Amino acid sequence: MINPKRKLKVTLIVWSLLIAVGVALALLFQNGVLWFNMPSKRKYPVRGVDASHYQGEMNWETIAAQGITFAFVKATEGSGTVDECFQDNWKNARAAGLYVGAYHFFSFDSSASTQADNFCRIVPKEDDALPPVIDLEYYRNENLPEAKAVRENLRVLVTRLRNAYGKDPIIYTTNSCWKNFLKDADFKYTLWIRSIFTSPSDDLKPEWTFWQYNPRGVLDGYQGGEVLIDLNVYRGSMEEFRAFAKRRITDDD
Repeated sequence: MINPKRKLKVTLIVWSLLIAVGVALALLFQNGVLWFNMPSKRKYPVRGVDASHYQGEMNWETIAAQGITFAFVKATEGSGTVDECFQDNWKNARAAGLYVGAYHFFSFDSSASTQADNFCRIVPKEDDALPPVIDLEYYRNENLPEAKAVRENLRVLVTRLRNAYGKDPIIYTTNSCWKNFLKDADFKYTLWIRSIFTSPSDDLKPEWTFWQYNPRGVLDGYQGGEVLIDLNVYRGSMEEFRAFAKRRITDDD
């Protein structure tokens, strides 16, 4: 017969080990070392980041040396905000040989026209730049506009950016925002989806082109208040990505 005291001791040791392992895994997760999604580099060889002033001063050559091909850097927000690090990030990321695009954080509280003015005033028109990005996500929970009104504002913004930069804009969004605002949209855009627990759904329309799989990544090469950085992949080969980067709208589009 097993000694009750010995059995209790073994049980306590086992539970202590399980708790220690759990704490260690939680710390690794919190610090971005472990994540739910780890997309295969063989399947998704083209990798990128998105960054803003939160990452502070960026050494883009160091970023590029870690297998990073593209970067989307924050330019503007709403009708009047400009990211303080945009000019340096835009210039230095391009100088490091990365494919670079700029993104605009969409506001539910101001007109699409003035938001477009803000972005176009700040972001250069470069033929070799990636398409402009509209970042559509929730930042408050109360008194959101109706989906129809949001779609109409997005239509105006997409059209303005498309005409200004000669490329179909990208919309970065979450699954929830896609369902609420974009599922029934009838305007053309490229989809960049955030999906941190699973691979993106095959039901998304249009099919996703970029996937943010980890909003808590860790890389070398930046010094700011935020120690984590968003990690993304492109859906396709490097050859397909180069073709995507060069693509411009035509009269038939």
